[in-house]
Amino acid sequence: MATRTDHVMRAAVRATRRAKQLTKAAVREAERLLQEARKEANSEDRRRRRKQTLLTAGRVLRAAGQAALVAGVMAGIAAVRSERSDRRLPKGRSR
Repeated sequence: MATRTDHVMRAAVRATRRAKQLTKAAVREAERLLQEARKEANSEDRRRRRKQTLLTAGRVLRAAGQAALVAGVMAGIAAVRSERSDRRLPKGRSR
């Protein structure tokens, strides 16, 4: 016949096995959640970097557009000046 100690020991072993199973399940779940959190963080980081890249590209394109506009205006002014200077000779010079 099993003694009281045997019953307690069996109950303790069963509880320990059950706790071990639950611990393993909790570890698996924690790993899954950690991977999901890492994936989400990477996704947010990529989104943030992409947004920064687009903002930088926008600033560069605006600056390039402004520079092109200024260059076009300067070229127009230079063309008008050169056209004028061909028609009019400075004083004291003849063709």
